[in-house]
Order: sequence, then structure tokens, then C-alpha cells
Amino acid sequence: MRGIRVRLEGLSKSFGSIAALRTLDLDIRAGELVAFLGPSGCGKTTTLLMIAGIYQPTSGVIHFGDRRVDHLHPRDRDVGMVFQSYALYPHLTLFENIAFPLRLKRQSQEEVKRRVQQTADLLGIGHLLDRRPAEVSGGQQQRTALARALVKEPQVLLLDEPLSNLDAQIRLQARSEIRRLQQDLGVTCILVTHDQAEALAMADRVAAFSEGALQQFATPDDLYLRPVNTFVAGFVGHPPMNLIPGTFQDGEFSARGVRVALPMPVLPGSGSIGLRPEDLVLGGAIRGRVLVVETLGRQVLVTIDLDGTTVKMLADTRPAIGTQVGIGYSPGSLHYFGSDGRRIEARTA
Repeated sequence: MRGIRVRLEGLSKSFGSIAALRTLDLDIRAGELVAFLGPSGCGKTTTLLMIAGIYQPTSGVIHFGDRRVDHLHPRDRDVGMVFQSYALYPHLTLFENIAFPLRLKRQSQEEVKRRVQQTADLLGIGHLLDRRPAEVSGGQQQRTALARALVKEPQVLLLDEPLSNLDAQIRLQARSEIRRLQQDLGVTCILVTHDQAEALAMADRVAAFSEGALQQFATPDDLYLRPVNTFVAGFVGHPPMNLIPGTFQDGEFSARGVRVALPMPVLPGSGSIGLRPEDLVLGGAIRGRVLVVETLGRQVLVTIDLDGTTVKMLADTRPAIGTQVGIGYSPGSLHYFGSDGRRIEARTA
């Protein structure tokens, strides 16, 4: 099984007067796993369904390799898809569920048996093929749906929130299994998820969506370390980045309870600074009062009021609620954003 390059050019989708997706250009490499990440209603699933052929674009084109496919029926696009609900036939055995796309292609019985068994064994459910969906666990149902998508050896694998119905422990195991399988097979894979931890853990690159528009398309490291705007900064990361609105002026950033000397000149004006909770430390010049302390295992998440500005930080020690503490940071950990929410780089005024 080999993946194929997927190109989206000027892709958009409207439902009446509602623009679900606005002019999207995206180039996905052959064999790459790309995550479409964002909150509900951001356009990520709409994009996936257009790639699958379930929705027709309002405008734009879709290419698989050198072949234009946006005019083709879903069955002619050579894609496999796993839905959030798994969409298994409850009256059929796991064998027949997995075999279904091969039956539609009128494959021989010998070929059906060989490919179903091979794919099921690959996913660790080969011993369950005579059972029905209600007789196996949620994780095994998820693997059955994945096997059904893979058995026809698609060039593109589409995953629509495939792990959201699993409990937390099984979800962690399943995401590593899917990633390993995708890498072993070399299939191009597009994963839709609202879970930023899932996207960062599984994807080669992440496309972050908001309000029907692509915000950033980057590696997980770039998305986390260099968010292009306040949406990405606040959405990616758990806990999310602290975003503090204020003013850049005369080499300083000022906000309620916060005054920060900038390490390099920044153009004056309104904007915000960002600091991730893990980049803050107890003990520093900025004073605040502890509001909440949440236990996260080896660390605690501390919410601090800085005279009207609230920030969160991770700490190894547990301060008492109501006490005054000092917090500090490394100047290199600061992120700067303009009044339009876009990232700005430190530069001479």
C-alpha cells in the first residue's frame, strides 16, 4: 500500500448563505499523516467530506497525485474512511463488516478471505472475526472499522474523530497503534480531531482551523513553539498559553498587574504577550495572589491573580491558596501578538 499526494486548491464550501469553509489551499505529501485540528464548526470535517466526495465543493479543485478527483464519485476516489460512530453493520460478523467493500468490488471468495484475515491480523482482531460488533469492546469495534477502511488498500485514509468514543486509556493505546500502522503501510492519512494532544502526538503536520479558515499548517513543534496568532496559541497546548492583553510602549509591555521589560525593541501599540504555563516559575519580580491549586500528579496547576490579570502556571511545589507569590520567566519564552491577534516578531521601532 502506497500513499499519494493530496492537493487542495482554492477549496470552499457554502451551505446557503453560510460559508463553512473559505478558500483553502493545502498540499499534503504522499505518505504523510496530517491532522485537521479545531473546535466544532471550524470547517475541518467539511474539508474531509469534500476530499471523500460526500460533499461537493462550492469552488476549488482536489487532486490525488496528478489526477483531479473533485468531480468523481466517492467509490472512484480510492479512499478509505473511518467515521466517528464506526458505522458497523450490527447484524454482520466482523469478517463480513471488513469484507463489505471487497464484496462490492466483486472480489473472489478466496481473495476476500485472504485480505480480510491479513488485515484483521495486522490490527490484532483476527481471532474475533466470527463475532458481531455488540460482542466485542469499543476498541475492537474501532479496529474493525479501521480494518474495513484498509482492506481495499486505499491511497488515502480519512479518519473522522476515530478515537472520540473510546475511554482515555484505550484512546492512548489506539492512537499509537494507528500511527504505527500508518507509517508501516505508507498510506497518506488525514485525521480530523478536536483534541490537540491527539493531533500533536500523531501527525507529521497539523492544519489548525477556526471559523471556516485555515489558521496555520505546520509541524507539531512549530505549531506549539511558534503559533502564528492568538487562536493557535490559545488552542494548542494543555494548559493553554496565558494571553495577556496590554500595550507595547518605550521598550515595555504593560497590562493590569503586569509590567515587562522587553528583551528587544517591539513596535509600539496595543497587543498581547503570551507565556505558556510551563515557562513560568515560582519566585520572581511579578507579584500575585494564589487563587486555585489543582493537582496534576507530580505537578500542580496554579491560578494566580496579578492585580486583575489571571495567569496559570505549572509548579513542582504547592503554594497555599490566598498567599502572595512571586513569579518569573525567561525572556526567550515570551510570545508577542499585535492588536489583530497575529504573531509579531521583536524588531526595531
